[in-house]
Parts: sequence; structure tokens; C-alpha cells
Amino acid sequence: MQPWRMIDSVMTPEGLLELRRRGQRSFLITIAGRVLMTSDAHRSEDALAELACAPLAGRARPRLLLGGLGMGYTLRAALDALPGPAHVTVADLNPIVVGWCRGPLAALTARAVDDPRVTVVVRDVAAVIAAAPAASLDAIVLDLYEGPHEARNRESSSLYGAAALERARRVLVAGGVLAVWSEEPDPPFEGRMAAAGFEVERHRRGRGGRAHIIYTGLRRASPPGGQRPRPRRSRPVSG
Repeated sequence: MQPWRMIDSVMTPEGLLELRRRGQRSFLITIAGRVLMTSDAHRSEDALAELACAPLAGRARPRLLLGGLGMGYTLRAALDALPGPAHVTVADLNPIVVGWCRGPLAALTARAVDDPRVTVVVRDVAAVIAAAPAASLDAIVLDLYEGPHEARNRESSSLYGAAALERARRVLVAGGVLAVWSEEPDPPFEGRMAAAGFEVERHRRGRGGRAHIIYTGLRRASPPGGQRPRPRRSRPVSG
């Protein structure tokens, strides 16, 4: 088997971000030596986009915000699932990742990042959500490193805390979708989503292996109040 070869890297606050390659179509992104994603396994990223876009199928011009570009698989799956007139804004902190998706990784997703329906901004997605007008988005998809984490991303988290979830709800239309990739289940996060006004479901892609989780929350029409609804558990997503 051929060894992995580092083809580009950049230092980030979390450590060295590297793009590695083996052969013609196998790529790996690591941070501080830890694998973030691989081109050979992206079922949960595909499912994240598919679950987020399914409720938007009948809408004329859905607007989706994607936080985190990665290798572009979530973006590709979203473009394939959305109707033609849709628009996707992608927010990513690292311009080098955008460059990778326009360069060595472009063929993996048929140049999804350059689709005319896509706008890419190099910015923290939390800041993009905070600046968005009320009821301006049909879906928010967060495909970020680790995702919610009970030990680290608590009430003060700019993406997964209570105030952040209320901001997400504010910028979504009634019936809009918040979809979140998570490295592992996080029951407190589920509770915060429900308390913020979302009908929450937990999904798992396939069976066996790491228990990567996808949370989807449908924005309720009226503000939350009274007893908190219990998050619903879905069946595993086939694939």
C-alpha cells in the first residue's frame, strides 16, 4: 500500500492542518495529526445534506447556509438534493480549504464549490448567522470539526449554546431546518435545540463503526414555551 504524502498545510489555532494524498483519488485532511475526514468515507456528510434538504423539496428558491466546507462532499450532496433555483452560502474559516476544493480536491465533487448556485465566504459561520436577517434562510447546516460536545460546547458555545440556537431559529423561516453533524451523541445539546423551538430528531448513518450523529431540527412556527418537548430518535439512515 502506498504511503500518505503531505501536499499542503497551514498552521491554525487548533494545530497544523494538512492535506495528504495517496494514489490518484484518496485524500486525507488532518489537524494536529488527527484525521478530520477522508475521501474514502463520507456517508455521514452525504446524509447530513440529504436530511437537511429533504423538507425543502417543494420550495421554489430555498436558501441554505453551510458551515464548514471540508472536502466539499456535504456541499455536493446539497446541490444534488436541492431544486435548480436554490442558493447555497458556504462559510469556512480557512481560505486554504477553499483553495483545496478548487484545486486538488475539485474532481471529487465535480467542482461543487464553483457551482453558480454557490457563494463562498471566508468567515466564522457563527458570525454569518448573527448578521443574517430574520427569516432569511430555509436551512442551516453545520458540518464542523467534532460538532456538539457535552464536555466542551456548553451554554456559552457560539454555535451550540442556548443563545446560538435561538439566533439560528430567528434567521430560519417557519418550517426551516437546522441540521448538525456531531462526532458523538450529546443529549444536553438535544435539549437545548428543543428548548430553542426545534422539533429534534437524532439520526445515525449506517451501522457499526463510530457513532457519528446527525441532528435535524424543524423550526416550529411559534416560539417555545411550557414543557420542553422530548427529542425524537429516528431509525438509522440506510446506506
